Amino acid sequence: MPSAIAPILITGAAQRVGQHCARRLLEAGQPVIATFRTERPGVQALRDLGATLLFADFSSEAGILAFIETLKQHTDRLRAIVHNASAWLAEETHDPATAFNAMFAVHMLAPYLINLHCAELLQRSTPADIVHISDDVTRKGSSKHIAYCATKAGLESLTLSFAARYAPAIKVNGIAPALLLFNDEDDATYRAKALAKSALGIEPGGEVMYQSLRYLLDNPYVTGTTLTINGGRHVK
Repeated sequence: MPSAIAPILITGAAQRVGQHCARRLLEAGQPVIATFRTERPGVQALRDLGATLLFADFSSEAGILAFIETLKQHTDRLRAIVHNASAWLAEETHDPATAFNAMFAVHMLAPYLINLHCAELLQRSTPADIVHISDDVTRKGSSKHIAYCATKAGLESLTLSFAARYAPAIKVNGIAPALLLFNDEDDATYRAKALAKSALGIEPGGEVMYQSLRYLLDNPYVTGTTLTINGGRHVK
């Protein structure tokens, strides 16, 4: 029997922070639909917890539209959409135009089309939310990762525009995190340098993302806002 609670869609939830948020929502009794592009251990872990896992390739318009059709075959309503899927391509090691187009597709085109085509699913839920996961790097730009920064900044612009378009039925907000979790291969020198960039100087883990997401989902009077969770990098 279908759940009486509308599910939350989280894109790019196969690992790290996306997987953490999906798991925490499931633990709270919230049904979750999560997307993945690569079958990782985290995908099966979410299945085991009761999540619905859908393959999605956001690298092209065709892939995005195919995912939307698949999504609508699995649910006729959504409590929220969390656009967590992200791409990181270094411009110095990839063709610049190819890198830009790839990150544009994931960071901007996919949220744009999903928001447009799935608004009807959200409108069948009260309350309803869209949350865009951006990046703290947009605050000052990046000389080394121009395309990544620009497309994440574009996502923040989508937050403002969709908040205006969908109010009052759907709240639309963003979260802009700095470093939350190190990778296993990050050495001690890199870790020390990264921690020194913030006033608080800690590796907070994925829970701070979930806390921020929970705040946006639960607060009825916030829309068109991007929350910064950067440990005080802007005051360092």
